[in-house]
Amino acid sequence: MTKKQEGKIGKAELKSTELGVYILERCTPKKDLVRKLVEYAKGVFTPKTLERVKTCGDFMQHLTTFDMNAKRVHRSNSCGNRFCPICTWNKAKKDAIQISVTMQGIREEKDQEFILMTLTAPNVSGAELKNEIDKFNVAFKNLMKRQAVKKVINGYIRKLEVTYNKERFITKEMYNNPKRQEYFVKRGLEIGDNNPNYDTYHPHFHVVMAVNKSYFNQATQYISQAKWLEMWQECMNDSSITQVDIRKVRSSEKSENGAVLEVAKYSAKGNELYHSKSVFEIFYKALKGRQLLTFNGLFKDYVKKFKNGELDKYKKQDDTEYTHLLTSVWQKSKYENVLRELTVEEFEEYNTKAKHIEENDEVE
Repeated sequence: MTKKQEGKIGKAELKSTELGVYILERCTPKKDLVRKLVEYAKGVFTPKTLERVKTCGDFMQHLTTFDMNAKRVHRSNSCGNRFCPICTWNKAKKDAIQISVTMQGIREEKDQEFILMTLTAPNVSGAELKNEIDKFNVAFKNLMKRQAVKKVINGYIRKLEVTYNKERFITKEMYNNPKRQEYFVKRGLEIGDNNPNYDTYHPHFHVVMAVNKSYFNQATQYISQAKWLEMWQECMNDSSITQVDIRKVRSSEKSENGAVLEVAKYSAKGNELYHSKSVFEIFYKALKGRQLLTFNGLFKDYVKKFKNGELDKYKKQDDTEYTHLLTSVWQKSKYENVLRELTVEEFEEYNTKAKHIEENDEVE
């Protein structure tokens, strides 16, 4: 692209750039999902809320470079609704940055290590989902009150996730999933058989816990996986729970990123949340008004530090020099995009106003 070509950008030109691929493959599908949400939420949302959701993401501006191989969100219109596919995605990305930075601050300043735990129970019907989540909340509160737990846990992040099983038959992907295969084998089920969990919901907690380094070395502190399972069964009053997944979060970037993504990701996947109007209404009634992401202990303290800018030194800085602005406006079923060069005043303001923080686009 030459400077003479600055102006409206076609799909073919977009495909060859980082920002273009981002708009075509990440933003556009989520804007398409907004139409499903608006249709399913009729009679659930107020007319005012529906209109606000309908126009969410209609307008976006990204700071970029001349070749559009860098991006920084500049402006966008957002509805802020927790069931909106665009707003939940943006919030998850912000949560991922906050969680990553707070974990790094706690690890370095408080000499802590981390454990990632997933707490589950058998699937339930849509009619049971709301009460099951209430049960999870009470059980988790009681688990954290256990003396053995209080003695070693210095804080936690807890995220509620709910998945919906929409497959009527067992697929190859489902069967080959290590977490599910044992379940199918025990019941003599194979690929293509009727799925016993079809049309059920699976609420579960992803929890990152901060512990002293000595936790892993002292028999008096360490809690085995079997003990965690026993305590969770007791707190849930459900001996049919067969496993608690728990693992150490190593200091490597890959391990820590994995933990961050588990607790930052959506509480409900888009392909499940918008599967049908009836499924959406069940999710809505079960999740409306709930605190989906909670911080406790050291994490609560360090979230305050994050918001006060006291942890900025741990943020990944983006040193890109932004020279252009891409404006994207939703027209019928796609974004119309116009690129222009920043004015001298804009260049100075947008590049020196504040340090840029690297965005996390891995969250889904």
